Amino acid sequence: MKTETFKISGMSCAACSARIEKKLNAINGINRASVNLASEKASVRYDETVLSQENIIDCIEKLGYGAKLYNEIGYENDNLNIKVLTRKFLVSAIFSIPLLYIAMAHMINLPSPTFIHPMHHPLRYALLQFCLCVPVMFAGYKFYTTGFKNLVKKSPNMDSLVALGTSAAFVYSVYSTVQIFKQHFENVEALYYESTAVIITLVLLGKLLEAKSKGKTGKAIKVLMDLAPKTAIVIRDGEEIELLIDNVQIDDIILVKPGTKIPVDGQIIEGHTFVDESMLTGESLPVEKSVGDTVTGGSINKNGMIKFKAVKVGKDTALAQIIKLVEDAQGSKAPIARLADVISGKFVPIVLAVAALSGILWFVSGESVTFSLKIFIAVLVIACPCALGLATPTAIMVGTGKGAENGVLFKSGEALETAHKIQVAVFDKTGTITEGKPQVTDVIAAEGETDLLKIAASAEKASEHPLGEAIVEYAKRLSVPLVQPETFQALPGLGITAIVEGKKILLGNRKLMLDNNIDLSDFENHSEDLSQEGKTPVFASSDNTLTGIIAISDTVKPSSRKAIKFLHDMKIQTAMITGDSKRTADAVAKQVGIDLVLADVLPHEKANEIRKLQEQGKITAMIGDGINDAPALSQADIGIAIGSGTDVAIESADIVLMRSDLNDVSFAISLSRAVIRNIKQNLFWALGYNILGIPIAAGILHLFGGPLLNPIFAAAAMSLSSVSVVTNALRLNKFNKSK
Repeated sequence: MKTETFKISGMSCAACSARIEKKLNAINGINRASVNLASEKASVRYDETVLSQENIIDCIEKLGYGAKLYNEIGYENDNLNIKVLTRKFLVSAIFSIPLLYIAMAHMINLPSPTFIHPMHHPLRYALLQFCLCVPVMFAGYKFYTTGFKNLVKKSPNMDSLVALGTSAAFVYSVYSTVQIFKQHFENVEALYYESTAVIITLVLLGKLLEAKSKGKTGKAIKVLMDLAPKTAIVIRDGEEIELLIDNVQIDDIILVKPGTKIPVDGQIIEGHTFVDESMLTGESLPVEKSVGDTVTGGSINKNGMIKFKAVKVGKDTALAQIIKLVEDAQGSKAPIARLADVISGKFVPIVLAVAALSGILWFVSGESVTFSLKIFIAVLVIACPCALGLATPTAIMVGTGKGAENGVLFKSGEALETAHKIQVAVFDKTGTITEGKPQVTDVIAAEGETDLLKIAASAEKASEHPLGEAIVEYAKRLSVPLVQPETFQALPGLGITAIVEGKKILLGNRKLMLDNNIDLSDFENHSEDLSQEGKTPVFASSDNTLTGIIAISDTVKPSSRKAIKFLHDMKIQTAMITGDSKRTADAVAKQVGIDLVLADVLPHEKANEIRKLQEQGKITAMIGDGINDAPALSQADIGIAIGSGTDVAIESADIVLMRSDLNDVSFAISLSRAVIRNIKQNLFWALGYNILGIPIAAGILHLFGGPLLNPIFAAAAMSLSSVSVVTNALRLNKFNKSK
C-alpha cells in the first residue's frame, strides 16, 4: 500500500469534498481516501498494483475538479487564487454598488437622476440595471459553470445554490424588462437585477475572506518551509562551493558561518558554536554545539563557524520529516468530523427541496410570484454547507500548526482529538522521568572493590544498556584495568551473562540471581537500603557466588515534578512503569509525585500493563523514548514519544515531543482540549446558523407578522458564516503554554 497526497482545485463547499471522498473510497484498490476542504488536499492510501496516480487524478477530474500530485507549489497557488478572487470581487463591486443605488434610491428617498427614474423612464431604468448586472455575472461565471454542471450530474453543491438563486432572479428580471417594453409598467416592482449582482458580489467577498483566512491556518507549514535555506557552502577538493540545497549529498563537508542557517542534518567535525533550534523544538535558548554533536537543518548558527558532515539530506532531514508530519496531520480528519461529513453529503439536495417547497407553498397560499420567488432565492443563498465543511479541518490545521511551533508534533487529527480524553498518563522511568544517564553511586563488594568493578565492567563492555555503560564509565574513571569478555549475552529485563577470564559472570537484578539459585542473604539489607534511597542495586556473581552490589542512580529531570503537577491540575492520573524493583521505583515516584507505580515490569510486559488500565475503562497515554517502549506506545490510546528517543519509539507514537521536556505532555493535552472546544463551537455555529437561517429565509417569521428576509441579506449572512468559522479557528493561534 502507498499513500499519496493530491492537491484538488474547484471545490466550493463541503458537498464537493464529501462527493470526491465518497467516489474515491468506492474505487477498487483504494484502501482509504480522506478529502480536506480547508487544505484542498486529498490523502489517498491505495494498492499500487491495482491503481496508479494517474488513475486517481483521472477519477477526480471526471467529477469536474482539478487534481495533481501535491507539492510545495500548492502555497503559490493559494496566493494566485487570492489574487484572482480579489480581481473578481473588485469588478463585481464596481458594477454592483451603482446598480444597488439605482435600484434602491427612489425607495428610500435618495437623489436619483430623472432620466433613469422608474416613474418617468421605466424601460431606461430596467435596461441600465440589466447592463450593470451582466458584468457582475461574468465575474462570477464559475458559480454557473460549476453549479449547473454539478446539477446535471446530480451532485449539486454550494455553487449550484448560488447559480440557481441568482439565475432565477435574473431570468425573472429579464421577463419583467420585456413586459415593461410592452408597456406593462407595473413590472418595475418585479426587477431583481440588484439582488443577482449583490448576491454574487457578497459571495465573492466571502470566498475572498475565507481564502485569506484559510491561508493563515497553514502559516506554520509556510514558516517551516521558509526555514530551509536555498543554498549551502560545500567544501569539495579543498574549495568552497555554493550549491543549491537539492545538490547537497550525504558525506559532503559543509561550512556554516555565524548568523546563517544550517542547510541539512549532520555531525560537527570542526568548530564550536551555539545553535538556535527554537523553530524546530520550541526551545528559546540556543544550544551549545561542538565536535561530535549533531546539527539540524533549518536551525540557526549563532556565533561560531563550524564544519560538519552531511548525514541526512533532502526528504530525510528532520525539518522535511517535521513538515511531512504536520502536513499529514493537517490533511487528516478527526472522528468528530463524521457528523459534519454525513450532513454535508445530504445538505444541498435538502436545501433545494426546501427552497422549492417553500416557494410553491407560499404561491399556493395566495402570495404573488414575486413574493414566492423571493422566498425561493433567499433559502437557496442563505444555506451554507461551507461553514459545516470548514468547522473541523480549520481548527485541526491551526492546532497542529500551533503544536509544531512549540515542538509538539501531532501525527493525525485523530491523535489531536483523542488526546483531550486522556485519563491516565503512564511514564516510562529511564530517560523519560529521569535523565537516562545513570551513574554509579555505591560499590559494596564481598572482597575487593577493584576486583568487583573489573569483572563487572569487563562483562558490560559489549552492553548498550545505560546501566552497563554507567558501570564501564565508572571503572574507567577509577583506572580499573578491563579485559575483553569471551562471551556476552543480554537478558532483556534481567541483566547480562558473560564469560570473563574463564568465569561465568551474571550481572543484573534480583530476579536474575534468584533464577540462577544464587544466595543473596548476605546483601539483603544493603539492597533494601539502596532501593529506599531510589538507587538501583545491580547484583554481580562469579561462578554462581555473589560477589557484591553496584548501586546506580539516575537523576530525575528538573521538569518531571512540575509536569506531573500540571497533569494533576488537569485531573489526569499519573503512573510510572519500570523494570526496577518496587522499592527503587517507589522512591523515584515519591520524588515527582506519581500516583501509581508499575514496577518489575519486563519490556515485553509493558503493553500488557497498558492493556490492563484500558480494561478498567481508562483512556491512557504512554510516554516513553526507548525501543522497549514501542509496543506500549502502540497499545496505548495515545502514544507520546520523546523526540530525543529512538526512531522506533517515534514511529510507534501518535504525538512526538521534539524536546525532552515533560511539560510538553500537558501542553499537548491542553492544546487538544482547546482544539476540540473550538471545533464544537464551530459545529454549533455552523449547524445553528443553518437550522435558524433556512426557516427564517423560508418565511416562518412572516407567518406570524414578522419581516421577510431579503435575499441580499441572506447572501451576506451566508458569506459571513464561513468567515466566522475560520476566524474562530484562528483564535487558536493565541493559545500558549500557560493556558
